[in-house]
Amino acid sequence: QVRLVESGGGLVQPGGSLRLSCAASGFTLDRYVIAWFRQVPGKEREGVSCISTSGSRTVYADSVKGRFTISRDNAKNTVDLKMNSLKAEDTAVYYCAASYLGGLRPMCVVEDYQYWGQGTQVTVSS
Repeated sequence: QVRLVESGGGLVQPGGSLRLSCAASGFTLDRYVIAWFRQVPGKEREGVSCISTSGSRTVYADSVKGRFTISRDNAKNTVDLKMNSLKAEDTAVYYCAASYLGGLRPMCVVEDYQYWGQGTQVTVSS
């Protein structure tokens, strides 16, 4: 059974940091482009960052550039999202997703991803 499981969410003060982790079971991630998306109630799911199969190329939304870093460890079958300098507007449910369509596109597009985790809540508040 193919599963993606996110962890690491929680409550953090503005300016703080969190590291989200996405672990795969039932398949190996090394052939999949992996992305992090986020969603707040009433809004569409937004692409935050995505990473190529080898990890050599990454894409970031403008809103998180310079603050978030995506990385992957194919040996451990995990993908992380390190989030620094968090802002209130980063509050959302964060999802990891996997795509077998191959190449990394200039943007992380929801329709490109076939497998999704259940999400983890990130709340940035004082």
